[in-house]
Amino acid sequence: MARILVVDDEQGIRHVLAQLFEYEDHEVRSAGGAGEAIQIFGEFHPDVTFMDVKMARMDGLEALTRIREMDPAAVVVMISGHGTIETAVEATRRGAFDFLEKPLDTDRILLVLRNALSQQGLIAENQRLRGEVESRYQIVGRSFALRQVLDRVEKVAPTDARVLVTGENGTGKELVARAVHRLSPRADGPFVEVNCAAIPTELIESELFGHMKGSFTGAIEDRAGKFELAHGGTLFLDEVGDMSLTAQAKVLRALQEGIITRVGGAKPIQVDVRVLSATNKNLEEEIKEGRFREDLYYRLNVIPLHLPPLRERREDIAMLITHFVQQSSRNSALKPRELTQEAMDKLQRMDWPGNVRELRNTVERLLILSSAGVIDGGDVDLLVGGHTRGGGLSSDLLSCHTFAEFKEAAERAFIIQKLRENDWNVSETARILDMPRSNLYKKIERYDLVREG
Repeated sequence: MARILVVDDEQGIRHVLAQLFEYEDHEVRSAGGAGEAIQIFGEFHPDVTFMDVKMARMDGLEALTRIREMDPAAVVVMISGHGTIETAVEATRRGAFDFLEKPLDTDRILLVLRNALSQQGLIAENQRLRGEVESRYQIVGRSFALRQVLDRVEKVAPTDARVLVTGENGTGKELVARAVHRLSPRADGPFVEVNCAAIPTELIESELFGHMKGSFTGAIEDRAGKFELAHGGTLFLDEVGDMSLTAQAKVLRALQEGIITRVGGAKPIQVDVRVLSATNKNLEEEIKEGRFREDLYYRLNVIPLHLPPLRERREDIAMLITHFVQQSSRNSALKPRELTQEAMDKLQRMDWPGNVRELRNTVERLLILSSAGVIDGGDVDLLVGGHTRGGGLSSDLLSCHTFAEFKEAAERAFIIQKLRENDWNVSETARILDMPRSNLYKKIERYDLVREG
């Protein structure tokens, strides 16, 4: 059942239309003039409005403008006894959904109504999906450190300046990039993400710039790259510090000239893309080691944004927990639960080396595995690893009986923390630990280490 508003200064027309729509089981309100219609519209919130063009005092076109100012998504069908092309064009320009001429045809009216309600359904579904997406990518917190970041996001978003987001793994670098895009003039354009660390070095150029059929083994057809796909929008280069030097050179050219060339191709392609990038590496150190181009760094780092780790904004943890409980309950059909103050205090004291991502996974684990209706401190002790504030030894290490047991437990804890810090990138973790990758794989297998979430 839909809500329909009928606006016409002829009582007979109002009566006929109301009778027709009520017969179709819709709720109908009527108005004899534009002023009354505007007042009813604000109270009734109709799904569809049928309104005459020619009325005394204020005509339907002026009322249409007023209604669309009140609700830009309003669906209004204009009716005219003296329909002209100029009137229909003007009604469409002002946002009318359709235009009907008198005498009215019942079948035509019902067809227009079905189409209008169908559009309303699409609008409502789009709003619902947009709400889900915005909830998924919402940045939660009120700490001073986070507010500083968000203030800078609001300042830089309306520009086309390139932004380099830095911070540890799991701090929300992608969320910041999406916020910049969402608040920018390119918001209606595509947001295309490339995880440079997840793509093999030999394929990164193809991923970014596309390729031509036959340019390498497996290239069975022409394919557009991420730069082309992001045309008119935003390209987000995540973990840009892991990009090969060859790819870096091509990215630099694309930034300088706005031109890319597909792998195996010769035709230059013009692209209009805003580039945002992120990394957990110190790019200045990478430049000194010869692993990152200095000229590219200065091209990407026009506006630097550094995200603080969760341990430096502990006041946001309680709010994040509440947000993740609601999100998991809504999206994963998990039963919503309350956390006792003791449970909250324990979670706030932890160091969270995996940052917000680790906290989100932990909240979901507590919701799934805790048996009682309320999550208490005992559930946290049982289901959450013991990395507490202050760098002291966890209860797991202190419970070891022999020095050999302690060494094994400490090694296991150390390796898993380093893997978390590097987003479980085994190659990068092995490099940082100055350990052969094969040895690290053996230790992962020996200690049965599995990535959380």
